[in-house]
Amino acid sequence: QVQLVESGGGLVQPGGSLRLSCAASRSIFSIYAMGWYRQAPGKQRELVAAISSGDSTRYADSVKARFTISRDNAKNTVYLQMNSLKPEDTAVYYCNARIYTGLKLDDYWGQGTQVTVSS
Repeated sequence: QVQLVESGGGLVQPGGSLRLSCAASRSIFSIYAMGWYRQAPGKQRELVAAISSGDSTRYADSVKARFTISRDNAKNTVYLQMNSLKPEDTAVYYCNARIYTGLKLDDYWGQGTQVTVSS
C-alpha cells in the first residue's frame, strides 16, 4: 500500500507554468508505474502522463511537448511540470500509483489538487 499527497496546484494565467508534486509514503523505486490523471467538471478522469519503474514515459496527446513527468526516487516524489498552460487544462489533478500485489495490479490515488487556468 501507499499514501499519495499532491501539492502545487493553484490559479495561473494562460501561458503560465505550474509544477505539481506527489509525495509517496514509501519508496517508489519498485512501484510498477506512477502517473497523473485529471478530471474536469462533467468529464471523465483521463490520463495526463505516466512514468514506469524503468523511467519510460507516456503522455496524452493534448499535453505532449508542454508537460513533463519525472520522478525522484530519493525523495519518493513524482513531479508534473506543466508549461504553456491553457484554459482547457483546468481540472483536478490526481496522482496515481500502480502496485503489484502478487499477480494483481492495484491502483492508489491521492486526494487531488485543483489547477485553474484563467485570466
